[in-house]
Amino acid sequence: MPSVIVILFCSLMNILILANGEPPSQKMFEHMTDWADVFIAADGGGNAAQTLGKMPDIVIGDMDSYRSHEHEPYKIIRDPDQYSNDLEKALTLAQKKGATSVRVLGATGRRLDHTLKNLSVLKQFNNHFQEITFYDNEVIILLLPNQYSEEITPGTAVSLFPLSGKVIGVTTSGLKYPLTDGVLENGVQDGSSNTVVSSPVQISHRKGDLLLFIAK
Repeated sequence: MPSVIVILFCSLMNILILANGEPPSQKMFEHMTDWADVFIAADGGGNAAQTLGKMPDIVIGDMDSYRSHEHEPYKIIRDPDQYSNDLEKALTLAQKKGATSVRVLGATGRRLDHTLKNLSVLKQFNNHFQEITFYDNEVIILLLPNQYSEEITPGTAVSLFPLSGKVIGVTTSGLKYPLTDGVLENGVQDGSSNTVVSSPVQISHRKGDLLLFIAK
């Protein structure tokens, strides 16, 4: 009897979210919308999308910042819940749609309290997708797994920062100022303003929430 080979194909979905922080450059925005299968604007991010000339598929939020238009060729989801911010609402929707990779624009800038809240949201949703990354006009931001390895061009500026409290057992290679079983702690020591000297860059840590900022 001939053997039967079953091949399973996994459907990958890329979702772009535009939040209401500092808007991206036109070039970055166009690159990201080309990458995305679905484009979601989080509340006032819908205004930025209009300015940048690309309509989202969906606008979601409590609509305290979004300016409605006479003709809106996209779906509007009004969610008045005040216990979640608009980025949380957009990421929850991305989960429901089965996103595997999520890239977020406009999560930083303008109000520092909103930026810090969105970094907390990054932690909240970090394990729900294969990839979730924040992009702005200066840096790429991601919350690292315990073992990380990536090709990064030598000369690139990078920073490591504990998202909250203490990060234990930090070891790096490929950076100008390496760490071996180090500790990064808010108000004590962080890993800001480092430089890539060789690639791949490898970063490991045993415990804690470690942010990586990669200059563009």
